[in-house]
Amino acid sequence: MRVEEQYTDVLQNIELGIVLTYRDRPNLSDHDVRRTLEALVDVYKAENIGRAPRQFGLSVDELLLMENVKRMCEWRLGRASLGDDPGKAGKIAPKPITVDEIILCLKKILKSVDKWTRSGGRQGYLNFIIRFVG
Repeated sequence: MRVEEQYTDVLQNIELGIVLTYRDRPNLSDHDVRRTLEALVDVYKAENIGRAPRQFGLSVDELLLMENVKRMCEWRLGRASLGDDPGKAGKIAPKPITVDEIILCLKKILKSVDKWTRSGGRQGYLNFIIRFVG
């Protein structure tokens, strides 16, 4: 089964974090998304092998994007809630997935960023997903 079929909901959750940031920061670029997703892949790979993540020197916009996307990832990992009421979190929380699965999903989105940037320019990916997410 293909990643986009098996993890449709996870991919949509991650992309929602991206779209929310893009709506707040309309100057965000596909390059910003790429750098942020690469940094997050490194964060989770580092966690898997017990090393500190590398420093990527992310911009303010990229840090905001990282916060929003990581919140979605942590929720899908079963480590965090999305709402303000932790008591309700268990009622809407999905079945947790593994760190390896989160990495797989982040890498899939990275491929999509590359594809849509090539065909649509500096915000090709962002302008593509905003039509479908959120």
